[in-house]
Amino acid sequence: MNSRKTITIALLLVSLTAVRGQDPSFSQFFASPLNINPALTANINSDWRAIMHFRDQWSGPVHPYISGTLSFDTKVQQQRMANTPEASNIPGIGVLLMYDQTMGGAVKSTYGTVTGSYSVRVVDGDIYKHRVNIGFGATYGRRYVDFSKLDFEEQFTGFGFDTNLPTGEAYLSNMKPYVSLSAGITYSIKSETSNLDIGVAGYHLNRPEQTFIKADKQVIPIRKVAHVNFERLLGDQVLLSTNAIYQFQGDASYFSFGGAAAYFLNDITAINAGLWYWSNNALVPYAGFAIGNYQLGISYDMTLSKLKTASPRPNTWEVCIIFRGIRTPSKLIYCPWK
Repeated sequence: MNSRKTITIALLLVSLTAVRGQDPSFSQFFASPLNINPALTANINSDWRAIMHFRDQWSGPVHPYISGTLSFDTKVQQQRMANTPEASNIPGIGVLLMYDQTMGGAVKSTYGTVTGSYSVRVVDGDIYKHRVNIGFGATYGRRYVDFSKLDFEEQFTGFGFDTNLPTGEAYLSNMKPYVSLSAGITYSIKSETSNLDIGVAGYHLNRPEQTFIKADKQVIPIRKVAHVNFERLLGDQVLLSTNAIYQFQGDASYFSFGGAAAYFLNDITAINAGLWYWSNNALVPYAGFAIGNYQLGISYDMTLSKLKTASPRPNTWEVCIIFRGIRTPSKLIYCPWK
């Protein structure tokens, strides 16, 4: 049986106002590429990639905020430029499904995104290969309230709450679906022992509207993102990866930076460990492993804010699973997240 909560309509509206102005974010942002820049579509060392990502934020006696994604991206066709020995122009496509919920599942959001990218080699040196990648995306999103999980004063009978009775809040209506557009660009420099990606992106460029209360329309603010990552192979068994992100949307902003090391036990097995810092809110230790084309990563947010003194102390976990498909061998280094 679903648990019920007695709340005031003011609390419901405050919750909706807080969450509808911001997109879901992940501590393992480096493992959620389509969510930070559509130009990262098919920017991979394999032919295709599938990612499952789950985040349980501030969990304790209840689960106040849960989000997750499923994504798939692939290289569509590799076109050769004149007088080059290997593919230089690489189109890519991707699909991202995302959801989040709060207040015990009373407030839910679902999103479906289609992305496309095009990668062009601009410098073909003997050691370093330079690429410019552009990407675009379109998202269909919807947020709604499950009133069966909420109890209102007008539904109280003296012996409990009867959810078959009217809520007394006739002015409430679920938000209408919206379509949102995104675009981004990255610049990449690769060699057989290193990789650098720098990018910027914008989401909700068409400023779509969301409505929960009738006659109250709010525009989703543009989310602006800047990110960088660098990987370097140290010897034959260690790969060092560092990355950072900064994004802001409306009145909210956050940044995160950190790194991880991958230690290769053999040609197909590696263990990964690292640490990230997230906007005065948390330190995020990370651990994982990769076997062949399969990878698992787990992180935990060690709260630095005032929430760390709460009792019971809230917990935030993230789990990410990555699958890759390789049809042709690559001379590029094996990056744990590409």
